[in-house]
Amino acid sequence: MSSSQLFSNVVIVANGSFPSHPIPLSFIQNSNYIVCCDGAANEFIARIGRPAAIVGDGDSISQENINLFSEIIHIDNNQETNDLTKAVQFCLQQGIKKITIVGGTGKREDHTIGNIALLTQYIQDVEVRMLTNHGVFTPICASTQFESVKGQQVSIFAIDDKPMTTIGLVYPIEHRILKYWWQGTLNEAKGSHFQIETEGNAIIYQVYHPDWQVK
Repeated sequence: MSSSQLFSNVVIVANGSFPSHPIPLSFIQNSNYIVCCDGAANEFIARIGRPAAIVGDGDSISQENINLFSEIIHIDNNQETNDLTKAVQFCLQQGIKKITIVGGTGKREDHTIGNIALLTQYIQDVEVRMLTNHGVFTPICASTQFESVKGQQVSIFAIDDKPMTTIGLVYPIEHRILKYWWQGTLNEAKGSHFQIETEGNAIIYQVYHPDWQVK
């Protein structure tokens, strides 16, 4: 298998609630390269089996699994980054260009907010998104078009004080700076595509829809 084939469907399993929705579970099942944050490793091994790599500061994985999987454990003791960031950086070191994160939400709310907010940091180096049990978070740093379906619920979280315009949403935003996170929430797609026009960083959330396929 070539390196491009090996890294064609990379999934990071973070240490939030283990996925229960069929969509993130299908990404785990179809992945050809899975990286576990060390806090997620115990549950992943018990439920699924052996990942390709386990990354983190090593304080959450059981001693039994440290002994069993020592050859794939990559310890990073940098306390300035969390385990999810360590896993993303590990993937970058492998030359990986596209990542799907699962298990990044649930459990502690501060971890959930931190993991979602970090997506705009990762997008500077890699194509990334986060699949939860309810929808998909996608960071952007420029104008971007999204595939959608009529009636899909969409929320926009602006990170920078940059004006934003939307096309194809029921409640349009026209060259407006969203100062507060709630101002771009609870919108809705009008059809098969919508577009966010901005020069800033933002995170777009799309709720799963029966007629929408996550590719």
